[in-house]
Amino acid sequence: MEINRAVADHYDELPLWSAPFGQLILDRVPLRRGQTIVDIGAGTGFLTVELAQRSAARVIAVDPWADAMDVLRRKVSYLGLTDVDLVVSDAATLEPADESVDVVVSNLGINNFSNAAVVLAECHRVLRPGGRLLISTNLVGHMQEFYDVLRETLDDHRALDEHLAHRATVDGTLELLTSAGFQASVTQTEFTWRFADGTALLNHYFIRLGFLDGWHEVTPDLTAVEQELNRRGELTLTIPAACFDAVRD
Repeated sequence: MEINRAVADHYDELPLWSAPFGQLILDRVPLRRGQTIVDIGAGTGFLTVELAQRSAARVIAVDPWADAMDVLRRKVSYLGLTDVDLVVSDAATLEPADESVDVVVSNLGINNFSNAAVVLAECHRVLRPGGRLLISTNLVGHMQEFYDVLRETLDDHRALDEHLAHRATVDGTLELLTSAGFQASVTQTEFTWRFADGTALLNHYFIRLGFLDGWHEVTPDLTAVEQELNRRGELTLTIPAACFDAVRD
């Protein structure tokens, strides 16, 4: 699905996907007046808005999705938030000066970084010594119940294995953070998504927005998967989640 202005105008990540991951960050992020916080991959601003209100800090929201940032700009204006800066850019080159930021957060961003090592190096550069980086992500093994059925319908599993391989792993993410100069720990949890059947899953807006194109790259026809899921009835998908809490050396 094309990511365009209409998507941005109707994109409500909070009840759909981002909230459980964002809550992992909100449970751990330092909340102190006078801080500078950078929100990487801010999107339409769920985490930015919460951080600005809860911490009374300066928040710099960074995202290359200009239409989403327009939505966030309207939210900031409506809420009267006076210390939020919006930067339409990817995170490979951050604007803040060296060692000028107290906290960097990224809710579900790392899976979408094409250059994760570069982004983490930038986070290290802008953070003060002792500054915190908090990253939430879904992990390899998410929606395993769906992928098990998909695998059963395929004669050749190579495309599926390639599709799954780009998901974050705990060990791989910790290695990235360590290589970038952070001392990192991780908290893991999981939650579930429930659907009446396979048809409800495949018709769900966020599934169509975030996942369906990738599934069609594995197989252009999901009819057999849908039929098998429908035969089994109510569907529960398990979503493993992690929050990495990293301190700049």
